[in-house]
Amino acid sequence: MEKIILYGIPNCDITKKAMLWLKDHKIDFIFHDYKKEGIGKSKLDDWCKRVGWEILLNKKSTTWRSLTAIQQGNLKNKATAIKIMMDNNSIIKRPVIESGNRILVGFNEEEFQDIFKKVR
Repeated sequence: MEKIILYGIPNCDITKKAMLWLKDHKIDFIFHDYKKEGIGKSKLDDWCKRVGWEILLNKKSTTWRSLTAIQQGNLKNKATAIKIMMDNNSIIKRPVIESGNRILVGFNEEEFQDIFKKVR
């Protein structure tokens, strides 16, 4: 069975939903709390290459809205997105799940059912 790592923040409602769904379906996973454990530049770079920084950086978040207009205006490309995400890891859309070669961003129950049906 492939290792599943769920990256998120424990008090995030969407992260909680994803964790509960995995537990309810008896799917083992490792939880990585990036508030406590951090998130490295190489990991963010890998995710950006695989799913795009535009998907990872949550412009609907309160963290995004708390940035200054200058900080928001500096967001031009993957490099600046990674810098913003490293400085403000709450701005990363949650959860991010690594499962084998797959990266899932956010929680969508139908997508989880399709992807994890083989794990059960």
